[in-house]
Amino acid sequence: MAPEGSLFSKVLDLCRTGGMVVRTRFASKGKKNAGKTCRRPGRDLNTSREPTQTRAVPRRRNGAEFGSLSWPSWLAGMTKAKKGEGKERINIGTKENPLYVSRMGAGTWAWGNRLLFGYSPEQDDELEKVFNCCLDNGVNLFDTGDSYGTGKFNGRAEILLGEFSGRRGITGDECPNAICVATKLAAYPWRLTRKSMVKAIKSSVDRLGRTCGSLELGQMHWSPAAYGLQFQEDALLDGLADAYEKGLIKAVGLSNYGPKSLQSIHRKFSARGVPIGTLQVQFSLLSYQDYQREVLDVCQDLGVTVIAYSPLCLGLLSGKYSVGDGGKLPEGPRGFLARQLLPEAEAAGLLPLMREIASQRGPDVGLPQIALGWCIAKGTVPIPGARTLAQCQDNIKALSISLSPEEVQALDSAAGQAKSTLQNSMRSM
Repeated sequence: MAPEGSLFSKVLDLCRTGGMVVRTRFASKGKKNAGKTCRRPGRDLNTSREPTQTRAVPRRRNGAEFGSLSWPSWLAGMTKAKKGEGKERINIGTKENPLYVSRMGAGTWAWGNRLLFGYSPEQDDELEKVFNCCLDNGVNLFDTGDSYGTGKFNGRAEILLGEFSGRRGITGDECPNAICVATKLAAYPWRLTRKSMVKAIKSSVDRLGRTCGSLELGQMHWSPAAYGLQFQEDALLDGLADAYEKGLIKAVGLSNYGPKSLQSIHRKFSARGVPIGTLQVQFSLLSYQDYQREVLDVCQDLGVTVIAYSPLCLGLLSGKYSVGDGGKLPEGPRGFLARQLLPEAEAAGLLPLMREIASQRGPDVGLPQIALGWCIAKGTVPIPGARTLAQCQDNIKALSISLSPEEVQALDSAAGQAKSTLQNSMRSM
């Protein structure tokens, strides 16, 4: 329990007296869905579930009425796994053809990106240490994209993943579920047909060095319909489904699609017998708005796993940066973003609350573990980036963090008071 009079207890009291509603992926939503748990047709968690128990949490209805909220008792312990084993995995495939991913993944946006992250080939040895550290600690999900890498390094992230995997002896299907490479396929202006999407996936398979001719998860990177190109979106989505039916990808995912778009595509794909395994959205304590809450609700109903990208908000929740006297800031565009967000997050009580929750867990726990632990507690699979072995080891510590429902509720409230980061302009509604 938090000490009486602590910041955490004050925020918690504020939540309670204000009738704060806790929203997690597995929380009930009104009388209609009371006691409902996540429905995942054809999918399952590789872990046993205990019966849902009810924890009394104040809830406001129409400004006055209060009720209770259901919390699955296994949710609080979801992230507990023995170090190095990573036993808790989620099936993003089907019951007949399972594809298991770890409760946290690794993002590779920085691998090859000179503009935002100052990449150079001299960093490759360190990046391979990051890759090996992930696999050695049970993290098998690596999110990438055929557009990752800037300038002459375009596609570099996929190439590096292929090289690193090859040196681990992973080039095909010889080690089922040992690794899940999740590639996002860009909706470039010159990709206008379903065949162009299939061709793009084959190119990714080649860059990854896959002798089996396939990869695990193929994702549509963004929605062309969001800026008026519905005809292009229809063609590329048809191509993505074609690739699944041809066995070029083992599961289908979307990225930067909103709840309404997801429901529409889900109906279309269901008619073809093509399941949607994942939806990737911008999701962090500095990006938690009604949009993200609705995404969680819809994905729960459809049995789609949410992948949380930028869970540390481009490193701003890593604890390394501050705008105070002598504070360190990142360079480039991220520095501008830090000046906009960090003072607000401090004044709203979000950063102090995160520090207090971390302090209750010992000196080895800091802001990044709390930020990632919160994403996991919300039912998502965060994919933090890591360019150094130390960053990777810090991220992996989050798998041993278990936040209580009260802590999640307090963080929800503080996040709602803090200024949110800019949302991806390519997302759909």
